[in-house]
Amino acid sequence: MNTSTSSTSPGLLLEQMKASAIQQFGNLGAWARAAGVPKETLSRLKSQASCDLRTLAALAAAAGYVITMAQAAAAETGDFPSALTRELEMRLLDLAASGNTDSAAWRQHGSAFFMGGLAVMLAGARGYDREHYLRLAETLHTGVSTPEVFGRWLQMTPLRAARFLPMARKRRGLA
Repeated sequence: MNTSTSSTSPGLLLEQMKASAIQQFGNLGAWARAAGVPKETLSRLKSQASCDLRTLAALAAAAGYVITMAQAAAAETGDFPSALTRELEMRLLDLAASGNTDSAAWRQHGSAFFMGGLAVMLAGARGYDREHYLRLAETLHTGVSTPEVFGRWLQMTPLRAARFLPMARKRRGLA
């Protein structure tokens, strides 16, 4: 699990682990018990702005996740294509037009940070399912949909929304 920004809420992180936890334990109460956390604490964390790292680590470990730490600048600066070639742009447009929100397919087109930012950009575009694309973005790179991280993405990306989004909508038949 990549928690690239301190503004990532426990609820968002828990939501990312939830499917795995339910698959393993059947329900949230069993997940909480396996982590040694009261069920009420798990429920309360969903709406908290922060939480104890030990609690989050216990829930993550029980669900089969690990919490890692990375230097934000180092993780983000090398994550963009060295050049936005016409070929890459066409592949990204094809992906955006496809409606495919499978993270494995998206990872084939670029780094997790770059592709997560693209998913956030599409989440804000007319004709794209906001919820699905935000979920995809957070699966690709945790925290990329927060204003601070997405703002950095917008400053560094070679993609220009004013050019890319109209072409993606046209290719998708939404023009």
